[in-house]
Amino acid sequence: MPGYRTKQEHIAIAGAASLLVRSLLDRDQFSDPLGEAARLGISAAAWPMFGLPWPSGAQLAARMMRRPVTTGERILEIGCGLALASLICRRRGADITASDCHPLAESFLVENARLNRLQPPPYLHGHWGAPPTAACDRRRAAVAGRFDVVIGSDLLYERDEAGALAAFIARHTRADATVWIVDPDRGNRPAFSRHMAAAGFSRQEERLDAPATAQAAAYKGRLMLFSRGGGSGAGTRAQHAPAAPGVWPI
Repeated sequence: MPGYRTKQEHIAIAGAASLLVRSLLDRDQFSDPLGEAARLGISAAAWPMFGLPWPSGAQLAARMMRRPVTTGERILEIGCGLALASLICRRRGADITASDCHPLAESFLVENARLNRLQPPPYLHGHWGAPPTAACDRRRAAVAGRFDVVIGSDLLYERDEAGALAAFIARHTRADATVWIVDPDRGNRPAFSRHMAAAGFSRQEERLDAPATAQAAAYKGRLMLFSRGGGSGAGTRAQHAPAAPGVWPI
């Protein structure tokens, strides 16, 4: 690919067969010859972050592997990056839509679906932190409508005093929705939780700490589970399969 270099590697997902993933070679990669990323408010330093495999993404994918698939339930992954969770959901037959703001995220998603012999999940442009003039990549449909479940990993890397992320989630979730966010203990977590509470969501947390193994580095972080309306994320439109051991049937 012109302008940047990539690599392919198998990424281990607990409880699942590994994913073969094309990613950027390292965080020094950058290419924005037409200024697309710049128009969307993505700086040169932030440009490669979408295309790197982050540990929290693998943690989210592992949790989605264990979560029961529910007929009729619509799931949205926000800030998907390499979309490991979306690929796992697609492999399991869940109705998953991936979204990100990076102009190359969709092409990487399509290629990684192909590498894993999957039909690529639907992709939408989703950008909660951009100014109004840069809020949409005009070549792609933007996130619209409401979903039963919203998932994401390592999203709280910037200060968000205005609560743009929580507002975006609230706009695109049903009244009885659930939200799953894996976070590596970033300092912006309390402010995000306050904004989610103001939007009517209650919160539970589960530690995801794990020691290093021969296959994976140590991980410290948590799964934040937000819910509102007393629902299960799919309302009364579908029945849940029995929960796997250790999974909260929310």
